[in-house]
Amino acid sequence: MSLKHGLLGLLNYGSMTGYELHKVFQNSLNFFWQAQVSQIYRELNAMEKKGWLTSEYEMQTDKPNKKRYTITKSGRQELKNWLNHGRLEDAMTIRSAFMMEIFFSGERSTRENLEQLKTFADLCEKSLVRMDEADASVSNYEKVTKESDRVLYWMLTASFGRRYFEMCLRWAKDAIQILEEE
Repeated sequence: MSLKHGLLGLLNYGSMTGYELHKVFQNSLNFFWQAQVSQIYRELNAMEKKGWLTSEYEMQTDKPNKKRYTITKSGRQELKNWLNHGRLEDAMTIRSAFMMEIFFSGERSTRENLEQLKTFADLCEKSLVRMDEADASVSNYEKVTKESDRVLYWMLTASFGRRYFEMCLRWAKDAIQILEEE
């Protein structure tokens, strides 16, 4: 996935400001794709140049003006082309700097490795709590959009995220137990 296609997908639900896009991104896509605010604005500018979206300023008297983005017909076509391209082989590719570190962790003490794995397990537990927030976000968006067919797919990705973090936590606990028994 590329950030631009994630943003096109979100804009396909309705016009949003860069701030709103970032907020929605954080509440929905963030558990499997991370993006900084600066990256989002950079992509929005590039997509506008390609004609995939338009923008207009909303004047405000008591706050800074807002720039609202709207997907265009060619943006919707790009999103559809991307969706139809299929990247299942990408789903089978694991690329993790953390796993690379674990692979070479024989160079460190068991105590250091246990500390790292315990920290990782804590992060997994925190991520599972954030998945509760993702579930709540899906419920809120369902009320706003009233499009249950789209919400079904949001729920499926949230379910994947939850199971992924559960698997990572289970793996970390198993690895900790193995090292503690050494």
